[in-house]
Amino acid sequence: MSQVLLAEPRGFCAGVDRAIEIVEKALEVYGAPVYVRHEIVHNKFVVEGLKKKGAVFISEVDDAPDGSLLIFSAHGVSKGVRQRADERGLRVIDATCPLVTKVHLELLRHHQNGDQVILIGHAGHPEVEGTMGQAPDGAVLLISTVDDVASLEVNDPGKLAYVTQTTLSVDDTVDIIDALKLRFPHIQGPKREDICYATSNRQSAVKELSLKSDVVLVIGSKNSSNSNRLREVAERSGCAAYLIDGPDDINPIWFGSGDRIGISAGASAPEVLVEQVTCWLRERGFAEPEVLKVCEENVTFSLPVELRKC
Repeated sequence: MSQVLLAEPRGFCAGVDRAIEIVEKALEVYGAPVYVRHEIVHNKFVVEGLKKKGAVFISEVDDAPDGSLLIFSAHGVSKGVRQRADERGLRVIDATCPLVTKVHLELLRHHQNGDQVILIGHAGHPEVEGTMGQAPDGAVLLISTVDDVASLEVNDPGKLAYVTQTTLSVDDTVDIIDALKLRFPHIQGPKREDICYATSNRQSAVKELSLKSDVVLVIGSKNSSNSNRLREVAERSGCAAYLIDGPDDINPIWFGSGDRIGISAGASAPEVLVEQVTCWLRERGFAEPEVLKVCEENVTFSLPVELRKC
């Protein structure tokens, strides 16, 4: 019987838990509908579930009706988005992950000190757009690869700082930071790395999982940065790896006779999807899953004050 291993930690992180709870609590306290700018977290199952409860997901602030309640997603927003919500007089609840807010504050501090800031991240990701939007247009330089470091044009090599997107590949980011420090020896960085604890822990767990697996299934949506990084980590460790939203995405031809199957889940993927995938495997003759535990997590974040007192 083929072995099935579950990576631990996996699935929801504290920031995702908090963001989902904010939407659910807002619906409970204020009633439906509540409007959410962009997906609250990048997971199709979660978003569809919140829609059924009365959440309305919109693209921009101006899509919210006058007088409505608007929630900012866990990925954070630019100063311009906040300003537009203020101009419209909308009631706003901010579900930005506190670890993303930490990056925003780091960037602002450096910008106010006259440093030019380099952001390591993926163009077009909502978190990157929100982080870059903490400073005026053109003030932040965005890079994604080691090769990008060589082509950087900076104002003053002695007045540079860097921050990073919270959901990047740990290994890739280390290489980029090393290249930055080699080219700009005086560049400043955060006292503690910006990649969030959950991203780091899940990548470490998948590395261990990949050593004991022939195929790794990563549960997460295609637009989830941290889930994509988990798939890449498994592939670099020598495993065939697939990113799936749930059991409907599994193709039986991925597995050979006797293959050991490893399972992880991105930080925005709920445990119910893990249960569905393991059930799919059991129904096809795979063994009961065993847990491969790499570390403990006990991080929690409090709700915004306007919901804490309700």
